[in-house]
Amino acid sequence: MKKFITLICLSLSLHTVFAQNVMTPELLWSLGRVSGIGISTDGNSIVYAVTQYDIATNDKNTEYFSIPVLGGAPSKIDDPFKLLADQSISPNGKYKVYHRPVKIYSATGKDYYPELDKSEVQIYNDLMYRHWDTWADGTYNHVFMSKVDGTDEVDIMKNKTFHSPTKPFGDETDYIWSHKGGKILYVTKAKAGSAYATSTNTDIFSYDLHTLTTTNLTKGMLGYDNNPAYSKYGILAWLSMKTSGYESDKTDIVISDRYGKRNLTEGWDGTVDSFKWSEDGKTIYFIAPFGGEKHLFSVDYPGKSKKLPVVKQITQGQFDVTGIVGQNGKQIIVSRTDMNHATELFTVNLSDGKMKQLTHVNDERYQSIGLGKVEKRMITTTDNKQMVTWVIYPPDFDPAKKYPTLLYCQGGPHGPLSQFYSFRWNFQLMAAQGYIVVAPNRRGMHGHGVEWNDQISKDYGGQNIQDYLSAIDIMAKEPFVDENRLGAVGASYGGYSVFYLAGMHNKRFKTFISHDGIFNWRSMYGTTEEMFFVDWEIGGPYWEKDNAAAQKSYAEFNPIEFVQKWDTPIMIVQGGKDYRVPIGQGLEAYQAAQLLGIKSRLIYIPNENHWVLSAQNGMVWQREFFRWLRETL
Repeated sequence: MKKFITLICLSLSLHTVFAQNVMTPELLWSLGRVSGIGISTDGNSIVYAVTQYDIATNDKNTEYFSIPVLGGAPSKIDDPFKLLADQSISPNGKYKVYHRPVKIYSATGKDYYPELDKSEVQIYNDLMYRHWDTWADGTYNHVFMSKVDGTDEVDIMKNKTFHSPTKPFGDETDYIWSHKGGKILYVTKAKAGSAYATSTNTDIFSYDLHTLTTTNLTKGMLGYDNNPAYSKYGILAWLSMKTSGYESDKTDIVISDRYGKRNLTEGWDGTVDSFKWSEDGKTIYFIAPFGGEKHLFSVDYPGKSKKLPVVKQITQGQFDVTGIVGQNGKQIIVSRTDMNHATELFTVNLSDGKMKQLTHVNDERYQSIGLGKVEKRMITTTDNKQMVTWVIYPPDFDPAKKYPTLLYCQGGPHGPLSQFYSFRWNFQLMAAQGYIVVAPNRRGMHGHGVEWNDQISKDYGGQNIQDYLSAIDIMAKEPFVDENRLGAVGASYGGYSVFYLAGMHNKRFKTFISHDGIFNWRSMYGTTEEMFFVDWEIGGPYWEKDNAAAQKSYAEFNPIEFVQKWDTPIMIVQGGKDYRVPIGQGLEAYQAAQLLGIKSRLIYIPNENHWVLSAQNGMVWQREFFRWLRETL
């Protein structure tokens, strides 16, 4: 009997320890952030980086490692690029390509009046005077080439008011050497001013080192064209969108060879994230969202055949494949996450899709905490479609109890709600604090076909909002969900969704949190920077009174038009350097809530953009997020 009682006590003790060891904001920020860099030139090892954040110093440090392709212990390395092929060097080893900013036009008071060198004036005559989180200063990213020793430098974009790498997220992959090295290919949006702000038309240009001439390889292709890459046989492939002005259009893989240009994924009802040629040049491996996850796919190079090749899915499971590091024979090395685990590197067996974990940077930390169940549910929408919905449960979930529940509203609006692992919107962390999280793949998300993705545009307050309500209403009927303690949270389009729901939720929710959300479409149109986004998504400018789609957006789908119905506590987060959803959006919403007498809080982060990137700001964000929920839910 004593032995039995001892076992019960031990079991209860272990349960208590387990329940206390859950994800916290501090633990989340202590995780190593893994990124694959490439395969060594000898093909024997994988080179990767691990970034650690130090909350106390508000700084970060990156270390580099190599690990055998077949698995084994990692080795720390000082210079990872000594192990990798230098992509900036031409195939014949004589030249290198690189980029740097070049001053093209005057943009400041000091530019116009050098003697007034302490002035802080900025002067603009056209649009795109600011982008993402940076004001224009008259400089442009230009691609240069020189001999390897740095002599005979040439600006191959001389006098062009174009960027390469493209702004705001372009990098060295925006320019490459041609297969034999006689040309440099670079990606740019060959427009300026208002035309730049209203267009998504990036093109791939080819600069010929011998003739010194430049050719547009994607002339007549009106959407995004980027990520050029050659096969070992010199076949060019790139990512392409068809539609001008639609930044979330279906992304296809297009190739160019002696038979012309061909869209390899045209007949496939999906959209491509990224790709890499196989070692033998016969196959393209790519990542795409699919059914609430991201997986590895392949499509064969068709040669002279006019028949479109078949897209094949390689990996399957409840996780995201997030990047392709490289190939080693019959295996591909990829990065992978799920809602309970940050990025690690895995090998994929190309014959059967089986995966093996290669790096183990965060294993020890995860072994010390309880992980909650992540469940994939199918929710019937108001128009009788089946919608993937992720439900994340607390680590010590007890179906006999009732839990406060959060409806997570995804941003984008077209980004997939897959098995991602965020260091801000972290579902594991939310669940660890005792909340059930409901995350629907509502209309507008990649991974469920082109029609599902396209439906949201010009219908922001329509079917997709009903999708949210379908998910939370069905989940609220579960005996373990406390229907009197429901909250809605989200950022960007998710923040818009929160503002919109606040005016029409019919007392479903007890609290709201909106981060960088759109509150007033008129002022949003007047202050955001990428005009193609608002032109496509809401239909156009507010002054076009005969534009039915736009006028519907400004009236029926505009949260400010329903603010008089707000009756629920709301916390509003706003980044001061967010030029995509500018500061006025958050301030207007907060001011309205205060004047309406609604319990509300403003979290203003002056030097953050549309995201939260610094460690201490991130910690405050997490602590305020959960403090607000404790107070109101």
